[in-house]
Amino acid sequence: MGGVELFLAGVAALAVLSVVVKTRAGVRRAQAAAEIARVGTSPVSLIGRVLGMVVVIAGAQWLVVTHSPNRTLVCVVFGVPALVTAYTLTKAMTVTEIRSSSRGRGRR
Repeated sequence: MGGVELFLAGVAALAVLSVVVKTRAGVRRAQAAAEIARVGTSPVSLIGRVLGMVVVIAGAQWLVVTHSPNRTLVCVVFGVPALVTAYTLTKAMTVTEIRSSSRGRGRR
């Protein structure tokens, strides 16, 4: 094997090693992100986000209908749909369960 072939083989080996290291680092980052997402989905956290969405939706509706003669009726009429919508959207956009294969367990 000549010097050029040996040099190219070394460069190829370094490239393969680099790809393997980057792939493993990416897997670790993905696992860490999944763990963070799993921790943030407790029922209390979900209720807090639902109530936050209710405040945003009802607040926007309140800005549209600021001069209504019966404010209690406006709050009921707009608050109930906002509560249902906020719950549905928050539940749909929240990861509630992460399933992992049994292959990766025990290696840490």
